[in-house]
This record gives sequence, structure tokens and C-alpha cells, in this order.
Amino acid sequence: QVQLVESGGGLVQAGGSLRLSCLASGRPFRSYSMGWFRQAPGKEREFVAAISWIGLSTYYGDSVKGRFTISRDNAKMMVYLEMNSLKPEDTAVYYCTADQDLGRIQINPTYWGQGTQVTVSS
Repeated sequence: QVQLVESGGGLVQAGGSLRLSCLASGRPFRSYSMGWFRQAPGKEREFVAAISWIGLSTYYGDSVKGRFTISRDNAKMMVYLEMNSLKPEDTAVYYCTADQDLGRIQINPTYWGQGTQVTVSS
């Protein structure tokens, strides 16, 4: 089992920045790919970003490419999502995810956090 706890959400104006953090506990963190999904009201969950267990490979959803950056600190068992140039359409609940399969984490991750709300005002 892997437990994930997100933090860092909040209210920000369009064009601003936020940094989300995710603390993992449980099985060896190094063996898991990590990622972020989001879900806006009335919409399906959307893949945001993923990072391989060693951090050399990163992947992003089309809507956030060039604006968001995912990173990880294996020693601290942390994953981060740096969000810049935020838009109102980025408003959603953001979920930290984990999976041993780098492909599956971009589609249907095994482990999910409880989510943190990000609201971008226009």
C-alpha cells in the first residue's frame, strides 16, 4: 500500500503560480512512478503529469505542457507540481497518484491521494 497526501492548493489569480506537494508513505518510494491528475466540476478526471521512479522521464497532458513542471525528491518521498501561468480552466481538484507502471500511471493509476483544490480566478 502507498499513502499519498497532497498540499499546496488554494486560490490564485490568472497568470499566477502555485506549487503542489505530495508526501508518500508505505512501500519503497523509489519503485513507484508518480503523477498528478485533476478533475474539474462536471468533467472527467484528466491526466496532468507523470515522472518515472528515478526522475529522468517526465510526461505532461497537452493542456499543461510548457506551464507545469513535475519533480520528485526520493530522499524526502515527495513529489511536486510547479504550476505557472495559471488559467481559470486549470481550476480543479488535483490528485497525487502512484503506480509501479509508468504507462498505467498516465491512464489509470493504482494509488490516489484525497486531492487538493486549486482555484484560478479571472
